Amino acid sequence: MNRYLYDGTTDGLLSAIAWILEEKPHPETVVLTEHKNTLFEEGFSLSADAARAEQLFERLRKHAPEAFRTLCSFLLAEKEGMATSLLHYIALAFIHGDKVNGYLTHPAVRDIVNVSKKAAREIHRMKGLLRFEQLRDGAYLAKMEPDHNIIHPLAWHFSRRLRAENWFIYDVRRRIAACWSNGTLRFGTIEQFTAPALSEEEKKVQALWQTFFKTIAIPDRKNPRLQKSNMPMKYWKYLTEKQGE
Repeated sequence: MNRYLYDGTTDGLLSAIAWILEEKPHPETVVLTEHKNTLFEEGFSLSADAARAEQLFERLRKHAPEAFRTLCSFLLAEKEGMATSLLHYIALAFIHGDKVNGYLTHPAVRDIVNVSKKAAREIHRMKGLLRFEQLRDGAYLAKMEPDHNIIHPLAWHFSRRLRAENWFIYDVRRRIAACWSNGTLRFGTIEQFTAPALSEEEKKVQALWQTFFKTIAIPDRKNPRLQKSNMPMKYWKYLTEKQGE
């Protein structure tokens, strides 16, 4: 049987891929899918193994660093139904190294690379679009609703850029938060979120920023289509300069 099932977790997915690459001589013929617990589901179930998943991560990182970065970005996308494509992509990466990303005529490579690029682009975009607001206690809060689960790379980025401040990044859609306090970065889940009050200074700064944003605009050069391309409307909800539009 060439159909295998994993438990739906990242460790389960990666350890299943590691097992298949070790035990199956022709991984390109294998189908890997998430276990749905249906009555007539066919396939051999593979148990999650965190140690085996970590070993696969390290092997790929050393053998093909660029493919490893592609894998990391792909996992942030939380894309379902692509386990088989990821298996085939990683198998090819161990054969061809970093050249694998150039084999875009292969459907598995094309799919994995395209999804990975979307997640990576959103990380880059959110580094510029994330807005931190000062709260009454002096800490800063930034809210977002990204398409991909990118809070970890964003938090590590701002832990280097905003080392002297205490701040939070809150992913409203997934209800997870990153907290930077006294030089320590932590992640956690927030079951219920109540927006804290802004400081008076923050209210003044936001009013000044909105005035500045409107003042520098040149009506004759207004290009809504270009603006939405560079700053998609789905991000406007948490942009200070776009409030009230």
